[in-house]
Amino acid sequence: MLKGFFNVPSPTNEPIYSYAPGTKERKLLQDAIAAARAQEVDIPMYIGSEEVRTGNKLPLTPPHDHKHVLGYFHKGTQEHVKAAIDAALSAKEAWENLPWEHRAAIFLKAAELISTKYRYKLNAATMLGQSKNAFQAEIDSACEIADFLRFNVQYMTEIYSQQPPVSPKGVWNRVEQRPLEGFVFALTPFNFTAIAGNLPTSVAMMGNVVVWKPSDTQIYSANVLMEIFREAGVPDGVINLVYVHGPDAGEVIFKHPDFAGIHFTGSTGVFQDIWKTIGENIHVYKTYPRIVGETGGKDFILAHPSAEAKVVSTALVRGAFEFQGQKCSAASRAYIPKSLWPTIKDLIGKDLETFKMGGTEDFSNFINAVIDEKSFDKITKYIDRAKESNEAEVVFGGDYDKSTGYFIRPTVIVAQNADYETMQEELFGPVLTIFVYEDEKWSETLKTIDQTSIYALTGAVIAQDRYAIEEASHALRHSAGNFYINDKCTGAVVGQQPFGGARGSGTNDKAGSMINLLRWVSPRTIKETFNPDTDYRYPFLGEE
Repeated sequence: MLKGFFNVPSPTNEPIYSYAPGTKERKLLQDAIAAARAQEVDIPMYIGSEEVRTGNKLPLTPPHDHKHVLGYFHKGTQEHVKAAIDAALSAKEAWENLPWEHRAAIFLKAAELISTKYRYKLNAATMLGQSKNAFQAEIDSACEIADFLRFNVQYMTEIYSQQPPVSPKGVWNRVEQRPLEGFVFALTPFNFTAIAGNLPTSVAMMGNVVVWKPSDTQIYSANVLMEIFREAGVPDGVINLVYVHGPDAGEVIFKHPDFAGIHFTGSTGVFQDIWKTIGENIHVYKTYPRIVGETGGKDFILAHPSAEAKVVSTALVRGAFEFQGQKCSAASRAYIPKSLWPTIKDLIGKDLETFKMGGTEDFSNFINAVIDEKSFDKITKYIDRAKESNEAEVVFGGDYDKSTGYFIRPTVIVAQNADYETMQEELFGPVLTIFVYEDEKWSETLKTIDQTSIYALTGAVIAQDRYAIEEASHALRHSAGNFYINDKCTGAVVGQQPFGGARGSGTNDKAGSMINLLRWVSPRTIKETFNPDTDYRYPFLGEE
């Protein structure tokens, strides 16, 4: 075994490629997309050392071209969940006893593979499977996941280095960080390949073993991630990837005595049901499970009368419509002063006129498809109700078509009341609802924002008036876990803005920070005495 105190490479954020016309990376990405479209892949589950194919194959199709089949994945059952748990527990002892620097090396290698050899394959998978344009895929499945891996390695070393500040004469006090007892369940969403990769790897990095269930609509890129992890040297059984119906997975996992925690990103309703189930089964578990979740958002942008109109309009169109509004952080409600609204409305309209919508293969398309038919139907029902409502007006967009792909034109609704349904309810699509407030009702509007939604994920204030910025920052301190000043409310970067919210938006354990990794270890305090006492009597017992 190696002996030494090791310094890991200092992490830096992965450079973002532009994919501008004429660049080398544009051609390489286009070639990777063409290669992916030219074949149908057969995607197994990964349980222990086995690639498991059940024969119950379901198709994977691009949301923007749902008649084209990218491949098939093999659907699993409860028996496969049980097998994945057994494989994880079998791998646990060897993995947690592996010196930390070897775990670090594996995930640093994975980051390197993602940023080089697999960059275009993984981006192409995200573009095709999740309908992200080239830039949205790049910042997600190349840059953010590499950042997660590199910065988490750094955070891991910082956690291990934290030791008691005092060891008095004759005593050595120290702390070791143990992996959790049992296995951890990683339940990941469709919208970010980086989140799908980070949830299992951040847990595994700290010496834990994982059962990973991705969203069905992200399996295409999850398979590439698993290919990368295996090439990087993640041992068999440490991360087990299964494709099962959610309730089937829950029925097995949440009744297993070795269930040690869940790392979750998804809907608030699902997370609350999971928490309830864990509570009902708490007597079953060998240890109290760690429950870490990032859930929904109803994220806001607030403009002050002193704001620059162009800054506001750009923040709105980018924050609301990049990746079709399918980000937990996407701007979905905005509060605009009456004095600025005519100018901002005009600027938004001019920007929307330039938006091209279509498949991700055409790099000139800014807007692509929403993830699936279920999402399409939900979002368009809200749009239709707004068209018919006397409490709201659809001022831009409102058109949609699912004949070829699940396309919804970016839609802007102006609500007459600040409590209109699309000001409060999460839609997870390209719909922005605006409430125009009277300039003199600034402070009242702050209270409205704070009280409108159950969520508290992201929010932004745009203003030139520093007193207004300070007032908003204080009044909205509980309204957003990630708060932005003079910027859109999206775009958190690992190592810069740790991400997470409170209230109905989750446990605020801040992905991309040391805070999150601390949830996946159980500290043990050790006191070693070099000159132990040999008599029970204390000095105060002495006779006069």
